[in-house]
Amino acid sequence: MSTFLYGANIAANGIRQHVLRYGGSGEGRTERDTVVLVPGVTSPAITWGFVGERLGRNFDTYVLDVRGRGLSSASDTLDYSLEAQTADVLALVQALGLARFALVGHSMGGRIVARAAAQAPAGLSRVVIVDPPVSGPGRRAYPANYAWYADSIAAASIGCDREAMRKFCPTWTDAQLDLRAEWLHTCDPRAIKSSFDGFHTDDIHACLPAIRVPALLMTAERGDVVLPDDVAEIERLLPGVRHHRVPGAGHMIPWDNEAGFYAGFGDFLGTPV
Repeated sequence: MSTFLYGANIAANGIRQHVLRYGGSGEGRTERDTVVLVPGVTSPAITWGFVGERLGRNFDTYVLDVRGRGLSSASDTLDYSLEAQTADVLALVQALGLARFALVGHSMGGRIVARAAAQAPAGLSRVVIVDPPVSGPGRRAYPANYAWYADSIAAASIGCDREAMRKFCPTWTDAQLDLRAEWLHTCDPRAIKSSFDGFHTDDIHACLPAIRVPALLMTAERGDVVLPDDVAEIERLLPGVRHHRVPGAGHMIPWDNEAGFYAGFGDFLGTPV
């Protein structure tokens, strides 16, 4: 049975923020944290719906369309900086009236939730940072070519099918390709370029020592975004952080090893995912 409840548009931080809600606050969930999931750079909320479905079994779960993606606000003048994205999340949890919540972010979303957690918002209990880009000033470049993003968005914007999308994501299933081909056009190229550039100009490490809630770092065994030396640095900057490396997974962890992704949470959120 599906745990999907509804999609909603929330006015927060001066923009429209679109979320998908799973699970709700039914029997047995009242004392558990609400989970707010923040996806990566070209991942509208709907593309993380399968994860929302799973989290919804045990948690009241919101999956966010980050500004400039999906059905959230986008425009030629909108600020797409990490600071604005972080302010969105902080305003969203307040607008939703969440008394106790956990933040989970993948890739770009991992940088957003780390920055948000460092600001110690009321009600935040835990933060899960999944394979975050560790590039930044004076660091190695993010291991991706911006043209890959630009070309795939251009293809989706004029309309394409799974076979056209397959050249960009050759290991994905037909269902995953169909969903990406359908929704990728909602990613504003300005937003993607701003976030990609921000991977190299924003120092995400600086905020880590300010995080005071329990933190879980989840990384990809086959990925080259977070290397063992990066993990060691994060562990120095964020003492007590729990780390789990998902076997057999590349950067898009739940696409490569979905079961391993869920197992990586363990009991960190209070009960197994």
